[in-house]
Amino acid sequence: MTSQPILLVEDSPDDEALTLRAFKKSNISNEVVVVRDGAEALAYLLPGDGDGDGLDAPCPALILLDLNLPKVGGVEVLRRMRADARTRLIPVVVLTSSKLEEDILDSYRSGANAYVRKPVKFADFAAAVQSVGVFWLLLNETAPGRALESN
Repeated sequence: MTSQPILLVEDSPDDEALTLRAFKKSNISNEVVVVRDGAEALAYLLPGDGDGDGLDAPCPALILLDLNLPKVGGVEVLRRMRADARTRLIPVVVLTSSKLEEDILDSYRSGANAYVRKPVKFADFAAAVQSVGVFWLLLNETAPGRALESN
């Protein structure tokens, strides 16, 4: 796995605890940074006014993004991320309980790399988190550093 952190954008304390427990059970050792609303996610990912070079912006290996967030919704977070050179290439997995077709379409149209529904049973949830972690942190080749930001 990479040494970069995972950003978990999740407002439910129960879902946060389940996700952290699932990562631990799956031996995913990346630090997990948790933010609890869309505004906090944007402040973490896009510090300052966006006019700088972005070198101080954190670069998570993966973002797990809930859709139904306070302050700024998950789809809007995704749109703003994809519009900014500092964050447009970071893999984003929407991790939500929503089964609405509109949410799925909005997520993909806004730049989500994957859409995963949160299973109700912990064993199923842990298996889903492990699969996400193995693919996005171990098997997937990420875009090299800041090399593609100028495009």
